[in-house]
Amino acid sequence: MAKCPGHSATSKMDLPANLKHKCSRLKLRRHLLRTGLWNPHHLSIMHKPHPLTETPPIFWCCDVLFFTTFTQHNPIFFSLFLSLYPSLPIPPLFSFRNQMGNLLKVLTCTDLEQGPNFFLDFENAQPTDCERDVWNQVNAVLQESESILSGLQAYKGAGQEIRDAIQNPNDMILQERAWNSVCPLVIRLKKFYGFSLRLEKALQSLLVCLTCPPYTPTQHLEKEQALAKQFAEILHFTLRFDELKMRIPAIQNDFSYYRRTISRNRINNMNLDIENEVNNEMANRMSLFYAEATPMLKTLSNATTNFVTENKTLPLENTTDCLSTMASVCKVMLETPEYSSRFNSEDTLLFCMRVMVGVIILYDHVHPNGAFNKSSKIDMKGCIKVLKEQPTDNVEGLLNALKFTTKHLNDESTPKNIRTMLQ
Repeated sequence: MAKCPGHSATSKMDLPANLKHKCSRLKLRRHLLRTGLWNPHHLSIMHKPHPLTETPPIFWCCDVLFFTTFTQHNPIFFSLFLSLYPSLPIPPLFSFRNQMGNLLKVLTCTDLEQGPNFFLDFENAQPTDCERDVWNQVNAVLQESESILSGLQAYKGAGQEIRDAIQNPNDMILQERAWNSVCPLVIRLKKFYGFSLRLEKALQSLLVCLTCPPYTPTQHLEKEQALAKQFAEILHFTLRFDELKMRIPAIQNDFSYYRRTISRNRINNMNLDIENEVNNEMANRMSLFYAEATPMLKTLSNATTNFVTENKTLPLENTTDCLSTMASVCKVMLETPEYSSRFNSEDTLLFCMRVMVGVIILYDHVHPNGAFNKSSKIDMKGCIKVLKEQPTDNVEGLLNALKFTTKHLNDESTPKNIRTMLQ
């Protein structure tokens, strides 16, 4: 018989008189036998203070299989139980004002085990001696992230110059002006692309540390908070970069013009100095990168997938559990005032939301069944609910990222209510 933590055989006490009423007991037993769901070893009514509210001793049922079976096959069971035993002391958490799901959590003690509930200090975490080597390597990459974002935000494009050159193909002055405008932009785009490669290696270094045995993902995240913070900073940067990139169509227009011009000049046997900077092979890779709607996120998804593929001795669950744990931690911190009030800046709340969305997307790409499946270890309904409770301007891009950059949202196995929440 399954017991909640802390229960013992000595915690039983005599049943109240109404529970000894033979007729009522026979009624319940007949009903359960008739439905094929009764087993005399399943029901255990214990005497114990409630683990969450510390209310006076109450009677409550604690067999996970027993109540899971009833809620799946016979949702009126609890109503029947109360009708048979109306004087049974029932705490407020058992009232029908609560959803059956919450009731089940209380009855099966899953509130105590529903996920990590520690505070991840995204603002002040500092590396320990064990973390310092990897932290220094990753920090060298992250120090450039703000300048990358500033460079992308300042990107204006050469749209007018390109239009003038195309409309006047014989005007060499306009051709030269367009070319001279595009070349510095291509060098900048190469810098962004090169940074994505460095970010990919940094992410994989962190994954090695946060998934290695013998610690569980929760233990890693709690013990190695500085590395967890860097993992979060990579995801935060990634979503910010992609949000900006989607608003700048000039990037692809400029790069397309560059490639057409390079090809034409190559045909004319003209040597161009910029080819020393961006040769044909580099141009092909950059073209594939910028063709993605969310190139940085795609890079991290591929990096995580490659990490799992290349580390065959490491169970897949180590990686997916790391991601799902991070998502759960972020969700709990966002929805729990006790945690969110500890943030010194409102920007940290947005940071936390971006990180939660980022790890959900990575999990969805890496896990065979995705993040939206019922078997997923991420509470997608809860995560989406947390986002929708925030100001629309803060979360519109994040909800769109869940809609358009995940892999399994439109699978048949995705519950309809989850798809409806994201419509």
